[in-house]
Amino acid sequence: MTARTKDSSMAQKKSRNPQDKAAAAAKREQRQARNERAKALAEERRKAAKRRETLTRFGVVGGVLAVVVVVVLLFTVFNKPKDDTAPAGATSDYGLVVGDADAPRSVVIYEDFLCPFCGQLEATVGDQLNEQIEAGDVRVEYRPIPFLSRISDYSPDAANAFAVVLDKAGPDVAKKFHDLLYENQPEESGPYPSTDDIVDLAVEAGATESDVRPGIEDKTFEGWVDAAGNAADDADVNSTPTVIVDGQRVEGANLTMADIAQAILGSGS
Repeated sequence: MTARTKDSSMAQKKSRNPQDKAAAAAKREQRQARNERAKALAEERRKAAKRRETLTRFGVVGGVLAVVVVVVLLFTVFNKPKDDTAPAGATSDYGLVVGDADAPRSVVIYEDFLCPFCGQLEATVGDQLNEQIEAGDVRVEYRPIPFLSRISDYSPDAANAFAVVLDKAGPDVAKKFHDLLYENQPEESGPYPSTDDIVDLAVEAGATESDVRPGIEDKTFEGWVDAAGNAADDADVNSTPTVIVDGQRVEGANLTMADIAQAILGSGS
């Protein structure tokens, strides 16, 4: 029975007509095509995964490089030395000299436009000192420094404005501006004059607004002001006002404002 069945199957297999053969061949081609498409799809997926891996790797590297570049740029910007170019008319000791170069007496005043004691000194000796300067009796060098920058930006900002006015309008206008800054000096604790207020004082002193406003707003001489402060530190200036008369520092354990004023104005005051 089994043998007969087997022979019958074989007979049936051998006796397939051309149509059956064609159908079988078509099925084989379809299977082969499906296999080839599957292989192609798998290969494309493999390549896509490789591309993603490569892009991710380069993305990570690129991201790290971008962070490094940003850090370097920030470090460069924030650590770039400030331009300490001096304003026209300034001395090599970061000051403004007024008076006859051949005057018999010389006075140097380290000051801060925010310092209340500097304001008190100016109020005490200012008018008489100006008279002595005009008479040719004394030569004065004013050296503004940012001594109180720890308290307010007004300290370096006012010194920068002074430098801008000196550079753009000359020593005479700068001296008038100097005096006006003290006449309008704010309290040490504020409120402080705005940029517009400072510009207005510069114009009142005789400067042209269009000349001085950009430098005051942009802090053109910020580096020079910082250098002035460093030079004062190197000279052991640890308070304002610090006064030097004929090369000798005015100092003492019980020094009063009256003592400083007397030293500045001399015995004829």
